[in-house]
Amino acid sequence: MRQGEQQEDAIEMPGFFRQVTNWKELRFYQKTEVLYQLTYVFCERFLPKYGDRTVDQMIQAARSGKQNIVEGAEDGKMSNEMELKLFNVARASIGELRQDFGDYLKSRHLAIWTPADERFSPMQNFTKTHNVLSDYEPFFQRWSAEEMANVGLTLCYQVDVMMNRYLKTLEETFIKEGGVKERMHKARTEFRKQQDNRRIQLEQTVPLLQQQLAAAQEEAAKWKAAYEDLKQRAIKAYNSQQKIIEELKKKLL
Repeated sequence: MRQGEQQEDAIEMPGFFRQVTNWKELRFYQKTEVLYQLTYVFCERFLPKYGDRTVDQMIQAARSGKQNIVEGAEDGKMSNEMELKLFNVARASIGELRQDFGDYLKSRHLAIWTPADERFSPMQNFTKTHNVLSDYEPFFQRWSAEEMANVGLTLCYQVDVMMNRYLKTLEETFIKEGGVKERMHKARTEFRKQQDNRRIQLEQTVPLLQQQLAAAQEEAAKWKAAYEDLKQRAIKAYNSQQKIIEELKKKLL
């Protein structure tokens, strides 16, 4: 291959794996991570260690919300359907947790903060703008049961709203792009199209290459004929010179 030339035979195989957002960067995932740790400490501080199934239910719901987002995002590389399914499971789990926090407050006659409560806006602003666990941990041992449950309740609502928006986006993507079967079919079709285009391109260059080859052969034939003529003249001149030399030698004897 001459310098500057590029290989033209390679055909790129289109991929059918989806490009998905890193689940660690999803804001609602970050909030579920906070929710899981907050729920664990809440149950440890304010619920009985034994004999109350609510503890296991709340912790498992919080964990399910977090883990199903991770699994859904990973499976989403291959399957929109599985991603939608697991994200909906995560959303349902967070819904269960929200219900548990609400039931805790109601059953103990504690306040569920509303916009009319002066504590509501500061709490909502804090939870909206903070997704990192380290921002919440300093308060885990300081908040009262009412404060902690209201923070958990608010985070659950926020996760639900954010996941609803994200699920709508996923549904729109699924409608436009289809599932893995559709993407695989599209990838195969595109690959075949590339092969056909390359074949047509090569077929179109064949006549030009044939012309170039014929011209090169004709030029080579001319050079060969010129070489043979030059060769014969050189041999003839040499023989003539040799004959003259022999005659001069005889005269000198």
